[in-house]
Amino acid sequence: MESTFVYDGDCAFCTRCAQFIERRIPTTARVVPWQFADLAALGLTEAECEDAVQWVGADGSRAAGPDAIAKLLGGSGRLWRVAGAGLGLPPVRLAAWPAYRWVARNRHRLPGGTATCALPQEARERLYGPTGQPAPDA
Repeated sequence: MESTFVYDGDCAFCTRCAQFIERRIPTTARVVPWQFADLAALGLTEAECEDAVQWVGADGSRAAGPDAIAKLLGGSGRLWRVAGAGLGLPPVRLAAWPAYRWVARNRHRLPGGTATCALPQEARERLYGPTGQPAPDA
């Protein structure tokens, strides 16, 4: 199994961040929206994926939020590995979680974000259906 970084593909801000990763960060990890991932095979739940980005290492290790980002960066190019190591330092990690939670709560207000980013998955499916297309009665 290869390492996998899982993000919210229904969130425009998250998708733009994932596109940045794919374009700019040399990683061997798969970067995949949770809506198209085999969550059971990865040992993840929808609730975990709605809560934060997820990392599942090739060895089965798991991490979430800024810890997942640190894992992704740790397996990338030299400069990115330094950033990942820095993110793992105790004082930085302590500050990273509140910062991550703030970004997650406000992602609909950030560049590339949309109002859909603020909705829980259940509400998104009610409005747009499980395929992301508007529901017939919407």
